Amino acid sequence: MKLKIGIFDSGIGGFTILNSLLKTRVDVEVFYLADTERVPYGNKNRYEIRCIAKEICIWFKDKNLDAILIGCNTSNACALDIFKKNLAIPCFDLINSVSGTVSKDKIGILATSATVRSMYYKKIIKTNNKNTKIFQQECPDLVPEIEKHKINFKKINLLLDRYSNPLLKENIQELILGCSHYPLIYDFFRNKLDTDINIVDPSSSLIKNLNEYFTISEDASCESISYENVKFFVTAKKEDFSKKVKYWLEINKEIRLVNLRSND
Repeated sequence: MKLKIGIFDSGIGGFTILNSLLKTRVDVEVFYLADTERVPYGNKNRYEIRCIAKEICIWFKDKNLDAILIGCNTSNACALDIFKKNLAIPCFDLINSVSGTVSKDKIGILATSATVRSMYYKKIIKTNNKNTKIFQQECPDLVPEIEKHKINFKKINLLLDRYSNPLLKENIQELILGCSHYPLIYDFFRNKLDTDINIVDPSSSLIKNLNEYFTISEDASCESISYENVKFFVTAKKEDFSKKVKYWLEINKEIRLVNLRSND
């Protein structure tokens, strides 16, 4: 029997969680929801994000899920309690998952404006690592650039210089990619940073926690990624999202249009 897993994000950022999941197990059926009508979430206020979270919960409620993976750091930072309260299933989130893996003294975090201003990353990491120095940087222009159908390599590099330099001046030892979109351009980050700076993709910690909760049987372990049991849903721009799925995941899949506001 397959585990029914829900993943959501404002757009393609959740692909990092999806790929981390499918690299480890095949016994899953995935419902991937992208709120493309309102991407990005990172420039919205806390109230807006929490209202959207309630709509997402209502949409997922009749899917009979075994677990939900919160693929958006901004929703994680501002509305985790809403998901836990409204969905009577295990909720696996990025921020709490990665906080337990922090081992360095100086940590840099790149994230959306809403995530940084929530101070949630700092609060959770400090709970387990009181002496750790944490430096956060808002990256308001990065998600819109990554969401474009064609990546502008020059623009991405300029943005990474702008956002990473303040953290590098603090001599950080580890950089947390605090938005699920950012690992999609991991190679850009790796080329910018010294090799002794560890770059952390929180999706790996999230999937590790999931797999510890739902044990993987021997016949469910994964040798290669398959998207056969993944269903994609969007709230707008179906054709545009289809192109992004083909570009980032190298597959052609049916994209279903849904309305979260009326939950059709």
